[in-house]
Amino acid sequence: MPVTGLDNRPAEASASDQRCSWCGTDPLYVHYHDTVWGRPEYDDLALFEKLCLDGQQAGLSWITILRKQENYRAAYDDFKPEKIIHYDDAKVADLLANPGIVRNKLKVRSIIKNARGFLELQSQDGGFSGFLWSFVNNKPMQNSWRSFGEVPVTTPESEAMSRALKRAGFTFVGPTIVYAFMQATGMVNDHMIFCPQHTQCRSLAQ
Repeated sequence: MPVTGLDNRPAEASASDQRCSWCGTDPLYVHYHDTVWGRPEYDDLALFEKLCLDGQQAGLSWITILRKQENYRAAYDDFKPEKIIHYDDAKVADLLANPGIVRNKLKVRSIIKNARGFLELQSQDGGFSGFLWSFVNNKPMQNSWRSFGEVPVTTPESEAMSRALKRAGFTFVGPTIVYAFMQATGMVNDHMIFCPQHTQCRSLAQ
C-alpha cells in the first residue's frame, strides 16, 4: 500500500466486497486502487516511472504525487531516461520552478541519477524488469492479510532490492519506499483478502 496517509485500523474480514480502505472515496484514488495497484507490471519504462514517483512521495502521501503524475510526465519528457540523463543545471532550475511537481532539489536530481542507473541495468540480461522481478523469483508473492496491521512496511526482498538499486546509483529507494513500489507493481499482492482486487491480482499473477 502507499507509504503514508494510511488508515491503519483493522478492516472487517466479513465484508467480502469491501475495498482496501486506504484508498478512501476519492475517485482518483479508488480508480488507482481498482485498476493499477497490485497488478503485475513488467514494462521497463513503466517500472522506472513508478519507482521514481514513489521516491517523490517520501515525507508526503501517495495521493499528493498521484494528483501530480501528469505534471511529472510533462516535466520529465514522459520519463524517457535517454532524455533525462542529459538534463543540465538550466533544466534543473526549470524543474525547481515548476509548481506542478515537488520542488525539492534532492528529489529533482534523484530522477536524473535514477535514469543513469536505469540505463545501466537495462543493458544487462533481462533488462530493468528482469532485474527487479528477480528479487521475488520472477513470480508475484501472494499474501492473505485481513487487517492493515498485519502488513509489513519492509521485507527481506525490499531490503535486498533497495541495496541493489543504491549500488546502481539510484536514490530515494529505501526499503520502505521499495516495498510500496513492489506492492503497487504487483510483485507482491497486498490487497486485503476480502478485497475484490485480491482475486483479480492473483489471477493476473497466474
